[in-house]
Amino acid sequence: MTISKPTLFTEIENLIKNLKPQTISEERKAVLQPLTDFIQSKISNNQDIRINFICTHNSRRSHLSQVWAQTMANYFNIKNVLCYSGGTEATALFPMVAKTLQNSGFQITPISKNENPVYSIKYSDNEHPIIGFSKKLDDEFNPKSEFAAIMTCDSANEACPFVPGAEKRIPITFEDPKVFDNTPQKAEKYNERSLQIATELYYIFSQINA
Repeated sequence: MTISKPTLFTEIENLIKNLKPQTISEERKAVLQPLTDFIQSKISNNQDIRINFICTHNSRRSHLSQVWAQTMANYFNIKNVLCYSGGTEATALFPMVAKTLQNSGFQITPISKNENPVYSIKYSDNEHPIIGFSKKLDDEFNPKSEFAAIMTCDSANEACPFVPGAEKRIPITFEDPKVFDNTPQKAEKYNERSLQIATELYYIFSQINA
């Protein structure tokens, strides 16, 4: 029996095919390697792969990382990958993050509209949507054990030397696009950060022997 490859939305698939993982430096690959090793070890032991991406406010980089990691797992047909995000505090998923993902081909649907809106984020017709909203890293929505905590910003990395329940704590930090929020480069810089995160997660999942 042939196992068919899951189908992403065409715009997302085309974007992924145009990523350039060959531009990742050897130094950066060394930063990414522990997450590759964590995923591979879980697959080798036939275990679920839980990854919680953590940033201070759970508003920008952690959401982009969660969404792209779940998408790349699907793209490479790697099963039982469950991606989450959280912060050292809860604020709101920043609207420009939702707009950036929408411009990349994701279907973004607001489920609730309040100070901390909840979004349905779909990358495929036949997969569960990612539920995007800001939450603390130990929120009931997130796993309590057997997960890797990926620290996506320096301040969260410094503020959380210990993440309760995490099997592994892996710093993979990204520059914050927030510094461009009130500038003409805002949309460009958010897209640039999203593409960097997508490229690096593509590289990680492309290394996995499933």
